[in-house]
Amino acid sequence: MTTTDTARPAAPPAATPGRRISINPRQSGIYVAFALIVVLFEVLTGGALLEPQNISNIIVQNSYVLILAIGMILVIISGHIDLSAGSVVAMTGAVSAVLMVNLHVPWPLAVLITLVTGAVIGAWQGYWVAYFGIPAFIVTLAGMLAFRALTLTVLGNQGIGPFPDAIRTLSNGFTDGYLGNIGLGPLGGADLVSLIVGVLTVAAIAITQQRKRSARLGYGQDVDPYPVFVAKVAGAAILVLAVVVQLARFKNLPWVLILLALLVVGYSLVAGRSVFGRHIYAVGGNLQAATLSGVKVKSVAFWIFVNMGVLAALAGIIFAGRLNQAGPTAGVNFELDAIAAAFIGGAAVQGGVGKVVGAITGGLIMAVINNGMSLIGAPSERVMLVKGVVLLAAVAYDIWTKRRGTA
Repeated sequence: MTTTDTARPAAPPAATPGRRISINPRQSGIYVAFALIVVLFEVLTGGALLEPQNISNIIVQNSYVLILAIGMILVIISGHIDLSAGSVVAMTGAVSAVLMVNLHVPWPLAVLITLVTGAVIGAWQGYWVAYFGIPAFIVTLAGMLAFRALTLTVLGNQGIGPFPDAIRTLSNGFTDGYLGNIGLGPLGGADLVSLIVGVLTVAAIAITQQRKRSARLGYGQDVDPYPVFVAKVAGAAILVLAVVVQLARFKNLPWVLILLALLVVGYSLVAGRSVFGRHIYAVGGNLQAATLSGVKVKSVAFWIFVNMGVLAALAGIIFAGRLNQAGPTAGVNFELDAIAAAFIGGAAVQGGVGKVVGAITGGLIMAVINNGMSLIGAPSERVMLVKGVVLLAAVAYDIWTKRRGTA
């Protein structure tokens, strides 16, 4: 009798998966905030914010910061920081300009050499951080000064351009209307290929979320009720399709958006599914425990900075291509924007927490604030004030939710 009485209370937990609405305020708050900011500026700008051309401008004009944010979120998750990213953008942009413009190196080879240069810069900084033990703050602060000086030396304090058509197309260009436009009623016409890409993206989101839900159910974890799950996926699908339709109505999909999408998918898989990604979270979450668990913490830190250097080089090429020249003042404050994007997107100050998609969302919040306040004619000092307040509020919210969870 005693065994049956003690066995009965175990039944209710088995029935709970699938019935509880799981809401993580630290993860969901950023998306709610993003939606509210978009709605606010859509109203303040009289509908200009979500016009097709303006959406395209937001993506193209902020692509390099979003690329930096992908690398920066991994650096911050591991418990480090990189203050040199903007200077590395300028340095690698200068290298690419010298190769393509002055030395007439074919652009594919020049891009490869520039990316390798970024990797070498990252390896240089990663060595001092990982193997010599100097804090990343100091190493990258020194790098910020040194690489800015090298940029001025390489460029001779003047701009170099113009860049080849292929680089300008990657930075500013749009996909062609391969299958022509189709009618969308009151929305006008849109490129069929762009719409197909949007539908395939929605299908990929739905399949991925369904697999995650099935896996959580398999482990007996709490998941949203199926109607709530469907509503969340449908909301994401509507958002993706709305953006794609608006872009297709203007000049189709920007090439840099396709590049960003590939980077987001690739780095999300690395961070969430690979052994290296789990090691990054382990190192940032508890360095001592990671060391005792056999994680090669020095190697992880080293390769994170190598990756940051490569992404900074890619951002340098994109930025120089967009301006059609490499300038000595390129990349100023880019590292601050990338750091702000990571923290606004949910990264924890102590490390160990954060997502690539969150960093992209944080970067888009900064981009919408910049663009929206520009549309309403706000002065630059007011834009900086608002961005500072948003960053402080995001970090304060992160700390508040953490204290609430441990209370």
